Order: sequence, then structure tokens, then C-alpha cells
Amino acid sequence: MINKFIYWLGVYFRNPSFRRVEQELSKSYNLSSKDLKDIQNKKLNDTLKFAYHNSSYYRSILDLHCYDPKIMYDIGFLSQLPILTKDILIEKNEEIHTIKNYKFKKLFFSETSGSTGQALTFYKDERWDSYNRASISRGMKLFGVNVWDKNGYFWGFNHRGFSLIKVKFFDFLMNRFRLFSYSDNLLEKFLNQCGNAKYLAGYSSMIYEVAKLANKKNIQLSNIKFIKGTSEKIYDFYQDEVQRAFGQKIVSEYGSAESGIIAFECPYGNMHVNEECCVLEVIEGRAIVTNLVARSFPTIRYDLGDYVSVEDVECNCGRKSKVISEITGRVGKNIIGKKQNYPSLTLYYVFKNMAVEHSINIAYRCEQHFKGQLVVYYESKLTPKQMVLLESEFSKYFNDDLQVEYHHVTNIRPLNRKLKDFESYL
Repeated sequence: MINKFIYWLGVYFRNPSFRRVEQELSKSYNLSSKDLKDIQNKKLNDTLKFAYHNSSYYRSILDLHCYDPKIMYDIGFLSQLPILTKDILIEKNEEIHTIKNYKFKKLFFSETSGSTGQALTFYKDERWDSYNRASISRGMKLFGVNVWDKNGYFWGFNHRGFSLIKVKFFDFLMNRFRLFSYSDNLLEKFLNQCGNAKYLAGYSSMIYEVAKLANKKNIQLSNIKFIKGTSEKIYDFYQDEVQRAFGQKIVSEYGSAESGIIAFECPYGNMHVNEECCVLEVIEGRAIVTNLVARSFPTIRYDLGDYVSVEDVECNCGRKSKVISEITGRVGKNIIGKKQNYPSLTLYYVFKNMAVEHSINIAYRCEQHFKGQLVVYYESKLTPKQMVLLESEFSKYFNDDLQVEYHHVTNIRPLNRKLKDFESYL
């Protein structure tokens, strides 16, 4: 009870709008697709009007497309507007912000590099932050857990000095223990703490590492009721290991700091789009997101940098929003061959073919340091026959245009940073 009290006390001071927003999202979960569309249209018009009156960047863009704030538009209007990139968010940062023209009661500073590695800073208004937190809370309650329950957190590698003290203090208030580093002894300490936890959340690669350690030690943690993976791709072989250790699979939360919570997986395994808070368009396979609740830093038609697939699914959970059926991967940098360039997404198909066609699941990470050369680090022990199959898959996509070096390692994860399946140093 004390943890619940501390949580709600913190909410009272930090996010005054949270209770109202949480009730709104709770009531809208089972609405019809038409009702959800009506909510989107209303919030889109509110967003466009606010951006038009308070952001010099959006005023110029909307004027170019004959926008009239007196007219009600539906989400089809978005297709007339240009797509926003992270480069624009960085270059036009001040013009996009509305904080000089509108006085918000409370703002939170946010800084993120995300999967692209480009540093982005912006201010998040309190209402926007409440929608993010309420979206997460709603998703967790579907699995019978509350934010204030005892939990383990895989996040935040670069805290030092006062920042570290501050983080540990807030972790205490949030009934949370955290893994700060990838060292083996800290992994073991974290695993021991999991015995008292109700849920885990954070980097999926680290959840996988803890699950591997638990299975190696023959430790089963049936007390864990919910495991949320975010910020990294969740591979199928992660799920096998995690299911053995915890009796639960990793649940997907999809979003970004600048776009908010875009989708959340339900207990039936469907990743429902958070349509009350965003519009998700899929253009040539790419996720284009309009944040419907951000006021201080609007992002309208933002290219998130991911390839996704979206479907209409009749789900037993009762949710009628669209479902993200697959997050294929980052758009990312190209792999530079001797004669031509290849999208880094090609690696996804190489290893997917190994899993689907040959039943060989491989944990991998690739790096490129020189043109025409690729280094592949992999965990799984492969037989000579399996290595031939892997080489054949690479040859199928790259022919002789790429020299590939294979290195078997005990662990593919880099120290103290997020796992990416491809990194270019060119």
C-alpha cells in the first residue's frame, strides 16, 4: 500500500492531468473503429490549430497547403502535408517548438538519440507526458500489474555522480531496481532481485540475457507476471529463452520519445495502435506518425525510421484499433558493397531465411568498417553445414560484392549501449 500511496502522491505533483487522461483512455479501449476515428479527427484538428497558431514552422507549412483553422479536416488531409524527418526536427528545433508563443504550466526536458544516433532535444508538456504514462499504465493493467508493483528495469547506462544518486532515489520511490551495466556479476545480482518482482521492463536484449542466466542456473521465476520489451527489436529466439525462465513472453511496447506510445501489445499477442494518441500511416512500408497529444513540440507526419506492417484484426481483447503485425526493422544506413549499396534491412531477410527455411535461429550483430567488407558476430554454435547455409544466404543477396567475415562470440551485445543489428563506421 505504501508504494501505491507514494506513486499517486508523485502523480499528484508531477502530472496533475494524469487521472483525467487515464480515465479517458480506459473508457476508449473498447470503442468501435468509427468512434476511434472520430477521436482521431477531433484531436488532429486541435493539433493542427494549435501548431498553426503557435509554431512558426508549422504555420509556414500549413499556409503553403491552404490550411484554414476555421475548417474541420479529417485525417485524409495529412497526405497533403510533407513528411517530417529527424534532421528537420534537429535543424528547425526552435521553429517547431511552441513554447515561446504559449505559456505551459509545466514542461519536461527530453533528450534522445534513439536508434538513429542523432541527438535530439525538446520540451514535453505535462499533458503529453500524462498521455504517455497513461497509455503505458493501461497496457500494463491488461496483464494484471500496476506501475507501482515491484519491478526490475533495464535502462540507463551513462549515469554518474549526482545523476546516479538522483536515479537511484527515484528508483526507490518507484519500487524499482535497475541494471545499470552489462557486467556478469551485476546480471547475477539483478537475477537474484527478480525473485521479489512482479514485472520487468526495458531493453529486450538484456531481458534475454537475464533469462539465459536463469535457465543456465535452472532458476524459474514464476512470480513475474509481465515483461515489457521496448527500444530494441524482439527476436523470436528471445521469446523461447524468456518463456522458459519466467513462464511469460516479452510484450512489445512500440514508440519513441518524440512520437509517444504508438502501440502496445495485448494479452492475445496483438500490438494495437494507440489511435487515441496518434495517427499511424504506412507509406512504402515506412512508419509515418502524427502525435495527436503533443503541444509543446508537435510532430506531424514524422518518419519514425522503421519498416512496419499494419492490419485490421478481430481481437479477443475487444480492442478495435489497427494492429501492427510486424516491425521489420530500422531503415538505417546502407551496407556499402564494392560496386553498389544495399539497405541494411537486407540482413533481416538473410537471418529470417535461416530461421524460417532452415530452422536455425541466430543471434547476430553486424559491423562495417571498410567498403565492400562486412563483419558478422554471432552467438549460436554453427556446424560446418550450417555455416555453408549462412554463407549461401549472404551470397544470395550480395553475390561477390561483399566480403563477409564471421566471428563466433559468446555474447553479441556491446558494453554499455543499446544492441543494434547493424552499425556502420564508414
